[in-house]
Parts: sequence; C-alpha cells; structure tokens
Amino acid sequence: MKKTIAMAALAVAVSFGAVSCKKKVSDADLQTQATTVVTSNPNASVEVKEGVAHLSGTFETQEAKDAMIAQLKAITGVKEVMDMATVAPAPVAAPVETQSAVAPEVQQKVKDALKDFPTVKVEVVNGELTLTGTASSTQARKIKESVDALKVGKVNFNYTVK
Repeated sequence: MKKTIAMAALAVAVSFGAVSCKKKVSDADLQTQATTVVTSNPNASVEVKEGVAHLSGTFETQEAKDAMIAQLKAITGVKEVMDMATVAPAPVAAPVETQSAVAPEVQQKVKDALKDFPTVKVEVVNGELTLTGTASSTQARKIKESVDALKVGKVNFNYTVK
C-alpha cells in the first residue's frame, strides 16, 4: 500500500511538474517572428520584451496599422501588443491652378462684336479672353460697351489706345 501511495504521489508531482514546465517561447524567438511580420512596412519596427511586442513607426492608413497589430497578436507566445505607432496624415494635394476655358461660341460672339474694328483682335491668353491691337479713344469706348453688353465674363482689354 505504501508503494501505491508513493507511486500516486510521484505521478501527481510529475503531472504538476509537466504543467508548470510548459514550454515558454523566448523573447529572441518572438522577436524574430515579429520582425518577419513587420518587414512588410518599412516605416515600422517592433521590439519584444517579456512576451510583449512594442510596435512603433508610421503607417499609411489606420487599417494597415490594425492589420499589423492583429498579425502580431496571432504569434504564439506574444502576450500583448503595445501600440506606439502613428498613422501618417493624408497628403495634402497641391492647389490646382485652374484656367477658365473660354467656349468657342463666346469667343466668336466677341469677334462678331469687334468686326467693325479690324485693328483689335480677340485671343485667349491664360484661359481668359484678351483684346489686343490698337484703337482710338472713341473706338476703345465703343469696343468696351459692345463687349460689356455681351456679358461674357472677364475680358482683358490689352489694346493700345491712340
């Protein structure tokens, strides 16, 4: 009977020992696995200490950062992921300089209004109607009145008044 009790006690001790000696993954192994995961983002890095992965760096989107955290948490042996990473602000688009396009029919209306003034030409310069050439002061007044009456928007009067 003493032998049976001793064997039972030994079996219990061995089973407790087996449970408490569960294989622990080293930080070095975890670091290797975590670094492999993080290499997909060159702007990020990870450091593992005592089973905790510390993620830092910059991600282009929140979704990319969340996916990286999920991949790190999936590594067996990683207890927790400390998120110290940031999401890069969206790039600010440079202001686009737009040029107002002048419709051909508008340009033609102005040309028709100036048919009595052959020394003045209608051009589109930098997307705007521009009048060039020469005119007398009386002609200049008539040209301005004719063009203004068309209500075609901005017109640059760059002709020379003689």
